[in-house]
Amino acid sequence: MAVGRILAFDWGLKRIGVAVGNGLLGTSEPLCILPARDGVPNWQEVAQLLAQWQPEQLLVGDPVNMDGTAGEITRRAQRFGRQLEGRFNLPVALVDERLSSREARLRRGEEGQQRPVDAEAAQIILQTWLSEWESD
Repeated sequence: MAVGRILAFDWGLKRIGVAVGNGLLGTSEPLCILPARDGVPNWQEVAQLLAQWQPEQLLVGDPVNMDGTAGEITRRAQRFGRQLEGRFNLPVALVDERLSSREARLRRGEEGQQRPVDAEAAQIILQTWLSEWESD
């Protein structure tokens, strides 16, 4: 099944990074960072993004622990994914996001710095999904 436009979310308690991509072309790019309050975005801003980009697929980073177990943050990110699916009636896939923020900092050459890399981390989540999807 070919998937066109995709939005990926790097969920966090204070910020949610967003990236956009195209499954047909295999492309992705960082889009924006949405503010969040205790992990809850302004749902109107999310709706505006979805209306603007009209994605066919949504992705949410699944922040599992390094040993693959789920923690409280994992459950909250998964809840965010279920809320996206329920509110907007779009398919949502969870994507293992272990070390995506670290990789985003390395790509920027900013390891150890505290500048937000959430949108770049969302792009890495999207790229991970694209590479897994292409190999299926």
